[in-house]
Amino acid sequence: MHNILLIDDDSKLAELLVEYFTRFDLVIHHADHPDTGLTMLQDRDYDLLILDIMLPDKDGFEVLRELRRTSDMPVLMLTARGDVMDRVVGLELGADDYLPKPFEPRELVARIQNILKRTHRKTQHDNLSWEALQIDTERLSVTRCGEPVELTTKEFQLLSLLASKPGSNFSRDDILNHLRGIDADIYSRAVDILISRLRAKLQPLDCIKTNWGAGYSFIAPES
Repeated sequence: MHNILLIDDDSKLAELLVEYFTRFDLVIHHADHPDTGLTMLQDRDYDLLILDIMLPDKDGFEVLRELRRTSDMPVLMLTARGDVMDRVVGLELGADDYLPKPFEPRELVARIQNILKRTHRKTQHDNLSWEALQIDTERLSVTRCGEPVELTTKEFQLLSLLASKPGSNFSRDDILNHLRGIDADIYSRAVDILISRLRAKLQPLDCIKTNWGAGYSFIAPES
């Protein structure tokens, strides 16, 4: 049973999802105001957050900024606006997926199940470890020069993919096939955003190489 928090001021949508999600062993908890939702996030653990962008008093982007200061919880964003830049901003702030309204509830469930599967999957790989960088694929944690690095689900999956084969080139298509879940019209932009964010969080290590016209590869950090 997975507990999911929905922050959305649309009470009718919330009622529909609460009933529909029970078929898939998903429990929806609802907050109709962003401040209420942030309080609920502090009071208990959730497996995933569904976050609407259009909220009263503060928008979903601001809520996501506050959440990412302390948590790497998976976040799926909803919006009635179809602006591609909204999606780009959400990804830059650390959202794991994005679904425009109106949507079919079954598609939302499929995206949630996909995120949860990636988040909770136990990998068969040994931990990827160098003196300056440790990637724990079981605990989904990263340590750089002895200090923990806070990564979103997609950032961790991207780093694990690249580091699994140091020196090997991964094209954008390779990366997208591994991560999945982002709308097709922002795929290539999403990869560039993730690479840029990951590089910034791994500094001063310089272990992600751009192979111009081909993709990206991981260079094992020097001890």
